[in-house]
Amino acid sequence: MSDKNRIKEIIMGEMDFSKEVEDEEIRNIIDAQIIKCSKEKYIPINERYKLSRELFFDIRKLGILQELVEDDTITEIMVNGVENIFIERNGKIERWNRTFLSKEKLLDVIQQIVAESNRIVNESSPIVDARLENGARVNVILPPVALNGPILTIRRFAKEAITIEKLVEWNSLTKEMAAFLGELVKAKYNIFISGGTGSGKTTFLNALTAFIPCDERVITIEDSAELKVQGIPNLVSLETRNANVEGCVPITIRDLIKASLRQRPDRIVIGEVRGAECIDLLSAMNTGHDGSLSTGHGNSSKDMISRLETMVLMGMDIPMEAIEKQIASAIDIFVHLGRLRDKSRKVLEIAEVLGYVNGEIQLHPIYRYEERENKERGNVCGEWKKKGELINKEKLINAG
Repeated sequence: MSDKNRIKEIIMGEMDFSKEVEDEEIRNIIDAQIIKCSKEKYIPINERYKLSRELFFDIRKLGILQELVEDDTITEIMVNGVENIFIERNGKIERWNRTFLSKEKLLDVIQQIVAESNRIVNESSPIVDARLENGARVNVILPPVALNGPILTIRRFAKEAITIEKLVEWNSLTKEMAAFLGELVKAKYNIFISGGTGSGKTTFLNALTAFIPCDERVITIEDSAELKVQGIPNLVSLETRNANVEGCVPITIRDLIKASLRQRPDRIVIGEVRGAECIDLLSAMNTGHDGSLSTGHGNSSKDMISRLETMVLMGMDIPMEAIEKQIASAIDIFVHLGRLRDKSRKVLEIAEVLGYVNGEIQLHPIYRYEERENKERGNVCGEWKKKGELINKEKLINAG
């Protein structure tokens, strides 16, 4: 048995789990045991420090993953079973050189994460979404659904909310576009953000919330709370709940949207729509809750409209014409984001919804990112071009 496992076994045997033990107390117990063991078998000073850190991570934190969770340069941690751990750093995926000692240890880490989010995952309910204490998004898939062992994916976010100024600095959009969107948010235009996986939809949504006037009541609704809305004192944050073995009934996005309408919101911000809850979002936008914001997966603004139509049909069988009219009257602006081949994230299009005309929802592009010929391999070169002016200015005029 290794020194680490031997010391851990002694510590776990001595600890009193009937009371809450502070982190500092656990560190003291670990250090005392390491000193005791080093008298029997010499352990160098640098090895003692490393051993103390690893034992603390094993007992109190996420074992070998804690080191990755604390590394600000890592944006994604992908655990594909016991022996395959991959990380994303600076947009590039690489294999990590460490592995879990056993399937049981990996399952212990998963259960610890899930329990802290008040969720349950097991063979009968093998898929769950959760989050870490630092706000990182977690997804777990267990056998028998996952064939190559327990799968754990952690997406880390910046400690501080990314502002629209930061996005301008990173060349994700221009200062002019940022100011334009800021005016639209203040004037309570309903804005829908679309984009593919990893295009930065949640980050962009969070940045837009900074333009919401501080005297408004805002309700955020998410599957797993990720938004960091700043500067809004009257803020309510709601999160869905899965069913569990203790008999708790599931609370869905649809339930939360319906409940939020009775909470006197000035605005509703929905992290992402994926299914039948789209009906309730459109209904809210169409019944006086202007200034609502949300996101969804789509390959373009036009494609997002088709996706929204499909989502509505998931929860209600109504004629397509009625659905399209609902979408056209509910959403004022589409903002489409993309992650380009050089890993940069950009606003690819801002388009205005002009209404339902001749059996089709009319989109009017205002800004569009256009690539230009580039002789440098790997980098994407282009510029934003203004394609038109905002036509529906009623909300801007009403907002003064």
